[in-house]
Amino acid sequence: MELIQNTPDLSAYLAADEAIDHDHPVVRETAARIAREAEDSYAYARLAFAFVRDAIPHSQDSGDLRVTWRASDVLEQGTGICYAKAHALAALLRAEDIPTALCYQKFDVVHGLVAVRFNGAWHRQDPRGNKPGVDAQFSLDGERLAFTPDPESNEMDYPVLYAEPHPAVLSVLKAAPDRPYLWKTLPTAL
Repeated sequence: MELIQNTPDLSAYLAADEAIDHDHPVVRETAARIAREAEDSYAYARLAFAFVRDAIPHSQDSGDLRVTWRASDVLEQGTGICYAKAHALAALLRAEDIPTALCYQKFDVVHGLVAVRFNGAWHRQDPRGNKPGVDAQFSLDGERLAFTPDPESNEMDYPVLYAEPHPAVLSVLKAAPDRPYLWKTLPTAL
């Protein structure tokens, strides 16, 4: 699948916005702590991915009812669904000048992930969080995502790489008072 940037300006994939607030002190402190352990940007990206995947539980898996959507809130509260975790990873990567896009898959509902740019190419990563039957890994050599769409079941990978969260995703996150409400309003397509 060919991944398509929704804007040709690569600097857009380094920008901060209300969801990917990599200028927030919590994001900067977390990025600095991870960076101290990394010898280069590749190692940093792997460590940031593992941190978001493993240290921040997916709220559905943990039973946490809170809804986070801003990267700094995900890091402060230590919880989030796939979209929120993607926002947190994007913020951590952008904080260290690694171009990062938001991208999506369609299953029963839309699933969120990121793509990082290394060596002139985009590489999708899924920081959702592992559990039995889910084994997402950071990889620049072939995708190791949490889920693989089944086209016969009307599932798909969306090829567009967004510089900002998709409006349909951001609006449902911001409107949800808790995760049970969010689950009723998740987008089923983009």
